[in-house]
Amino acid sequence: MNMYRIIIDLSDKMLYVLNNNVVTRGFPIGIGKVLTETPIGNYTIINKVPHPGGPFGAFWMGLSRPHYGIHGTNNPASIGTLASHGCVRMYNQDVLALSSLVAIGTPVAIRK
Repeated sequence: MNMYRIIIDLSDKMLYVLNNNVVTRGFPIGIGKVLTETPIGNYTIINKVPHPGGPFGAFWMGLSRPHYGIHGTNNPASIGTLASHGCVRMYNQDVLALSSLVAIGTPVAIRK
């Protein structure tokens, strides 16, 4: 049985997908600016929205912390930088791949 979880490592700006505690995928991300840092903590994915529009790119996955999520971007140059208002940005093709792997309820740990 697949037991997926996500670890977001802010220090190396990477999102890791683990299946049964084994890293199976790694994706580069963009994270919050100094004044709007990505919040550290343990959350879950609470919703999934294809084509959310605007700056959210191809897909949105909302976190259990209100107003924060993992999403695509219409600014791919921001991946690997401190660019967001606290959300986790991914390349559109990466967020689509991630969304096909993980379900609502998937645990997400954000750490430094």
